[in-house]
Amino acid sequence: MATIPVRIEPPGENTVLEVTYDGQEISQPPLTMSENLAKQARKIDFSQESDMEVEEQDADQDDMKSFSQPVWPWESVRNKLRDALTELCVASDVLTIATKECGKDPGGNPKRYMVLDGPVQVDHPEQKPFVQLLAMKKALEVPSKILIQGAEHLKNLQNENKGVRSPEDFHIELLRLRQNWRLKKVGNSILGDLSYRTAGSQFKQSGMFEVTKADDTVDTNQSQVPGGMPKISSALKVTVPSELEGIAYIQVMIQRDNEQLVSATLGQFTGLAQNSTDMHWKNKLEAAQNVLFCKELFNQLAREAVELQAPIPHMVVGSQIIASVFPDIQLTISLCHSAAGEGKKNSSGSAPPSRNDHSDVLEHSLFQLLRKVQASNINPDGPSLSSAPIGISRKRRAAGPEAADRHSLLEMSSSETLLEQIVRQAQHVVLRLRTIYVLDTLAREYKDPLITSHWSTLSSPTCSSVKVSIVSAGYEAIIKTQLVIHVGEKMQRVICKDGRVLNFSYEPQELRDFILCQLAQHQISGVQMLSKVMGWQVLSASSFLGNGAVEPFGSAAGCLLANAQGNRFLAVRHSPQSYYSVYMAQAPHSDALSSVIEDKKWENLPSAFREVKLDKMEGKNLLGKVELLMAALSTTP
Repeated sequence: MATIPVRIEPPGENTVLEVTYDGQEISQPPLTMSENLAKQARKIDFSQESDMEVEEQDADQDDMKSFSQPVWPWESVRNKLRDALTELCVASDVLTIATKECGKDPGGNPKRYMVLDGPVQVDHPEQKPFVQLLAMKKALEVPSKILIQGAEHLKNLQNENKGVRSPEDFHIELLRLRQNWRLKKVGNSILGDLSYRTAGSQFKQSGMFEVTKADDTVDTNQSQVPGGMPKISSALKVTVPSELEGIAYIQVMIQRDNEQLVSATLGQFTGLAQNSTDMHWKNKLEAAQNVLFCKELFNQLAREAVELQAPIPHMVVGSQIIASVFPDIQLTISLCHSAAGEGKKNSSGSAPPSRNDHSDVLEHSLFQLLRKVQASNINPDGPSLSSAPIGISRKRRAAGPEAADRHSLLEMSSSETLLEQIVRQAQHVVLRLRTIYVLDTLAREYKDPLITSHWSTLSSPTCSSVKVSIVSAGYEAIIKTQLVIHVGEKMQRVICKDGRVLNFSYEPQELRDFILCQLAQHQISGVQMLSKVMGWQVLSASSFLGNGAVEPFGSAAGCLLANAQGNRFLAVRHSPQSYYSVYMAQAPHSDALSSVIEDKKWENLPSAFREVKLDKMEGKNLLGKVELLMAALSTTP
């Protein structure tokens, strides 16, 4: 049996390098893979041949494999290293032979056994200058073509900026036109539509326009932009009907006799109308569509004005509609249309309204009301069932199951026209202006007490509210009167602090008289609250005094006060015209008839009341003067 050498190696534990004084062992870190490979390679002896060769056995001797000698694991590494060593030895021998001299030739040059083949040096023929010039010319031909093409491209761009249009400009602008306007091709022509028929309009006037290609020639005398370049004209030419050319707007005025209260303008443009040939196609189409919209709106209002049966009939004269808002106030709606180059012509013959009299509410309503009608033409029912009949509202469908009466059915079938809605909004505007005038006038005229008003920002075109506060300066914590006024169309509703609800008509004098009466009651109530603070007694008080001079409107309010000792008395009277007076008396009086009246209780009757000159007293309002008077009378013996 062949002897098999067995190598004995130490266990694979890390070697202990040092043991510290505290007994801790510091071991050597484990080897890396490269260090381990180098360690194993140093163990190979390449000078000796290995006796461990594995004999090849046949594949059919499977039973003898377990007894065959195993292959040495480092045999392949050794073979490769041996081949590399052989190649290095051969290369070293070749270099030694090639560098070793073996004598000299007759010329004195050293001879060698082997000569290495190097690069072959070939003598270049001398080139002629003409050939070099041709080669350089051919080399510069390609970059010259690139530079020429770039120059032509820059020249084309400069020509386009100067107004020379390319054929692609027409198609690009036509694509932009199609993004906002409906176009169709009829034969060789391109036609468009300006009307609002797709939005629900039923106006019969045509809004067709034609799109053609503009002339290639550009007018060099046209206006220039600030940069010095001439203004570029469009490649499109739009032709609109003659009746839609120019500028149109609708003016709404609320007038009393010849006095203009409020005005609103729809489609109002500043300046004169430009020439149609100078306008850009976008501005031209927008102006034509605005003319069409104004004509549709005026046509709708004129038809409704003729059909409506108002107490005071509406009048349609030419391009004007005159409707009655109140007995002395009229609503005038005018259609103003100016052709190109003629400027604005007001059909009523008056100057255009200023922006100070402009009403944004009326302008917004004119636009929105017609839009609402057009939207109802597209979808009259709104969201409903898919199986529901068309043209019947939800309330009418539920009228049968809910057993609606005749009055309810008439309300469902009736609808409010545009003119009625505009008249209602105009009535509210007039009534709101009257309320503002009354409140501002009273606040400016009367400083005792102070009147402040706060208008609510949450309002509708036909209803708004204002909160009125009446206070005395310095005595806000004692007395404060508040009112809420709801301004409607033909009526004003006042809600008092105590819960009373009063309705007034559209006449401003009624609201003025009521507020003046509230001022008088506020002053008397303030005197009563002040007397409680000062320790005085209220003997009597009334908001409707029956004595004194007869008031033109309303009635005077007053109260009678007495101090804690009961020997001083004050009488305060306040009329709705803001005239107040204070009277003083004392008890017992010296004119008592003791010989006739024996009971001494009658001696405490006050003497005759004497008026106090309040204008000679200190204090900026009535409550301040009354407070000083009470303080003086309380300490007087």
